Amino acid sequence: MKVEQNARLYFGFLDNPEPLNTAIAAGFQRSTGSPETRRSHRFGGRYENVYIAADRIPELGPVLAAARRLAGEILGLTGDRLRVGFWFNAMEPGERTQAHTHDDADEQLSGVYYVDVPADSGELVVHARHSRMNVPPRAGMFVFFAPDLEHEVTENRSPQRRLSIGMNFGLTEEPSAVC
Repeated sequence: MKVEQNARLYFGFLDNPEPLNTAIAAGFQRSTGSPETRRSHRFGGRYENVYIAADRIPELGPVLAAARRLAGEILGLTGDRLRVGFWFNAMEPGERTQAHTHDDADEQLSGVYYVDVPADSGELVVHARHSRMNVPPRAGMFVFFAPDLEHEVTENRSPQRRLSIGMNFGLTEEPSAVC
């Protein structure tokens, strides 16, 4: 897997993502009703972020490992120097994600991985200075970008749910010196 760059965006692709994505989607469905599941960013009657611990969906492991490796490649760091925070974004028909950035804390890079992408389920729209770039998603695709880059997702006009995983990457804590 290699990172490709287009303007201020970076792309990566998993080989043969269908079995993994099917298992992730099933894990998401199984875990959304759990009391440990947290939700945030309520806009337009829905929570944009759904937080489920990685150990509840073990199939996330390969996706998060690939994301960390690709993010490290983009940032010029080894993947073990990066921590990844992630959340699910489930968009039902008629829903969209508001324009926002991810530069609230110490993020070094942001990204998204696409799990379920029905036809006409919305595009990632990235606003950079005076330009706008629409990115048609596809299952198994990663898109990485600077945390301060404003982005949104257009309306899901399909009859099915679209599922993606948002991510932020920050530096791990430096190991303390042993005296």
